[in-house]
Amino acid sequence: MFEFGFPEAFFLLPLPLILYFLLPPLRQQKTFMSVPFFRKFIESTGIGGESGVSVSKKKLINSITLGVMWILFIGALAYPRLVGEPELKVKDARSLMFAIDLSGSMATTDWTIDGKRASRWDAVKNVMAEFIERRKGDRIGLIVFGTQAYLQVPFTSDLNVVNKYLQELEVGMPGERTAIGNAIGLVVRLFEADSVERKVLILLTDGVDSGSEINPVQAARAAAADSVVIYTIGIGDPTSNLFEVDETMMKQISKDTDGKYFLAMDEKQLDEVYNTLDELEPIEYEEESYRPATLLYFYPLGALILIALLNQLTFGLINLFKKKSD
Repeated sequence: MFEFGFPEAFFLLPLPLILYFLLPPLRQQKTFMSVPFFRKFIESTGIGGESGVSVSKKKLINSITLGVMWILFIGALAYPRLVGEPELKVKDARSLMFAIDLSGSMATTDWTIDGKRASRWDAVKNVMAEFIERRKGDRIGLIVFGTQAYLQVPFTSDLNVVNKYLQELEVGMPGERTAIGNAIGLVVRLFEADSVERKVLILLTDGVDSGSEINPVQAARAAAADSVVIYTIGIGDPTSNLFEVDETMMKQISKDTDGKYFLAMDEKQLDEVYNTLDELEPIEYEEESYRPATLLYFYPLGALILIALLNQLTFGLINLFKKKSD
């Protein structure tokens, strides 16, 4: 939709005509001819000298050019723009941290992607990337843990950066063990300095806590004291010999923080988990809407400058040819 931001500017369009009719012509005193003994000459001939005022006439082309330039100036001043359909503003009111288990067991190839066997981490990474892309408005961070927990990406609203670093993660980078308590403890310290109202942790692991310096349940209770909600996701099939998730502990962590525990045995179930998280932690929008606008004022302004330059160039060339002909 085309509109003007300041349509009141068009009230200035007749201003040059108003000034033309109201203001008197500019008076300039000039001597047109200097003749020796001019006074004696007119006395001897009996023709009296006359003094008067002449109004120099402007050329029509100059008047048209100035008129077009004035219209373009007013057009730019009126702030023309193309305005799109109203859109809701995403409300930036949540900090969402992922704590991802990258211990050696995540390399187990008991999942499938497009009918082909794949490691747990490759499957998790694909689903996570799609989930992160949908979280516009959230500030997202990444923590990876194994033997130790490390901050991979601090809180940021740039989801492309988060996904970029997500794709670069490899199993075993933080060590072979599973320090769940250390990961939650690190999250607590990060959230302490965070002023955003809604704080959410998604903890994903396929193992049991081992080697943590702090008990995971105690760390979760410290997180709850800072209003952090923890959703826990266990990876693996409970009927398999490779399943090591301490579901009792994971459920307790979620319960103490008003979160929820999920079990994902394959890529499809993990995708369903993230869809449920979208429902539990929906993207929030501001009640006020805004309309994206494309500014167009520089088009009439550019045309004005171009016409002014061409006019000056033409005037200069005409004067140059006149001098040469003289």
